[in-house]
Amino acid sequence: MSGGAARGHDEEPRAGAPHLPTPSSTRSEEHTAAHTLRGDAAERPGRDTSQARGEDGLGRDVPQGRGDEGAEDGSVHRVHHVPGDHCATQGDHRAQGHHRAEASDSAEASNGAEGNDSAEAGDSAEGGPGGEEADEADTLPLPVGRREGVRRAAVVIGGLTLSALVLAAGAYGLLRAYLSPDDPEGGGAVAAGAQAVRRITVPEGLRLDEALRRISKQAGVPLADLRAVDSRQVGLPDYARGLEGFLFPATYEMGPGTTARGLLAAMVERFVTVADRLDLEERAARMDLTPLEAVTVASIVQAEPGRPADYPKIARVIYNRLGRDLPLRIDSTALYALGKRTSRLSPGETRVGSPYNTYTRRGLPPGPISNPGVRALHAALHPAKGDWYWFVTTNPAHRITKFTDKESEFVRYREELNENLGTN
Repeated sequence: MSGGAARGHDEEPRAGAPHLPTPSSTRSEEHTAAHTLRGDAAERPGRDTSQARGEDGLGRDVPQGRGDEGAEDGSVHRVHHVPGDHCATQGDHRAQGHHRAEASDSAEASNGAEGNDSAEAGDSAEGGPGGEEADEADTLPLPVGRREGVRRAAVVIGGLTLSALVLAAGAYGLLRAYLSPDDPEGGGAVAAGAQAVRRITVPEGLRLDEALRRISKQAGVPLADLRAVDSRQVGLPDYARGLEGFLFPATYEMGPGTTARGLLAAMVERFVTVADRLDLEERAARMDLTPLEAVTVASIVQAEPGRPADYPKIARVIYNRLGRDLPLRIDSTALYALGKRTSRLSPGETRVGSPYNTYTRRGLPPGPISNPGVRALHAALHPAKGDWYWFVTTNPAHRITKFTDKESEFVRYREELNENLGTN
């Protein structure tokens, strides 16, 4: 079979604008009227006050008039401005502390007064008595003015703007090392004065030595230092025999001071994370494979030039042949033994003596022949269903792979490959 190369209330204002009549008497007259009201309340103890009481915004009972007639008959409402968020409306006085009634019917006030002309301070409106002693003056909070609302909004907006600026400055500080006018993608180039952060990209399907050479070039670490790293000190799984197959293909960022061992350990750690997500060890056991054998199958699948959609089929061909104790006869294994990258093997090269050459020995190679990515690992653990025993990548340039369960078709696919490669 063919081989190939490596992929948030105010209460809603009550109906009507706030009613704020101006006082029409002196303070001493108001005091006399207040005492008159007390006498009047004492002489009429049986008067029902329940109908004249309302509730303020907090659920407390407050004295309440029956309409707007009092305002028209010269009633006096004395209001001291106390900042707050409540509204004083007609017929409904709501206060922060005590709520008092200072107005009464003028006829009732005249009958209750003894030599005291309090009509000027009385209320001619048909409002009910308060039922509570009135203080010298009620205090009713006025609504917050428009200017105050604008001021508060400005404070909130200003605070949000300042917070956004601080966050933006912090984000820039974190990302500065990754950005420069010449490298908006955050690659190898960095802005002047920033510490260098290098990006190392390991493609899928590279062999160990190919991956180390690429890492050395991109990281600026001597190749000899990478090769000298003790594989027992980088966190390999217990079943691994070496680094081959366990340097997970991905893009890594190398900060200042990163060592050769630190780089390789990060790649092995990524492999372990992906293997755990795939339940590699458990899935392999269900397929009567060791974890190492599952990684080895994935490495062969990755090394073949097929498309990712073909990976589960390639895995199935491998398992079908192993199930019948047939030699795999896969080109990528012999090419690994030879240390070559080519689309075509000569008859002599298929006979190379190596435990990795599946032309000359049955079963799987002793270990991985490339560093597989997540799709190849998934395919090895979830092969397609089919009876194929052969596959040929008949057009390596377009990665077209054909599968068959007939040897005669396999022979024909090989001839098609040879024609596309321009060989006999």
